[in-house]
Amino acid sequence: MAINYVCRHCRTFLGSINKSDATEMQLGLHSLTPAERRDIIAYDSDGETTVKVTCDYCKEAFENNPELSLLASPLQ
Repeated sequence: MAINYVCRHCRTFLGSINKSDATEMQLGLHSLTPAERRDIIAYDSDGETTVKVTCDYCKEAFENNPELSLLASPLQ
């Protein structure tokens, strides 16, 4: 089971963890609300998990240009 990290804004692949026994506590996902979980974590039929985060490039772009947060697809 792989856990893939992808930027939620530009869809850049950020990395992967190939540890089948990694717990949500170890990954820091345990504190998410049910709504956050639905928004951030996706599971596919192959048993892989995708976690949508914000990459450093997009974080900096939003910090320097806050108006980008008003757009539906600001960095695609």
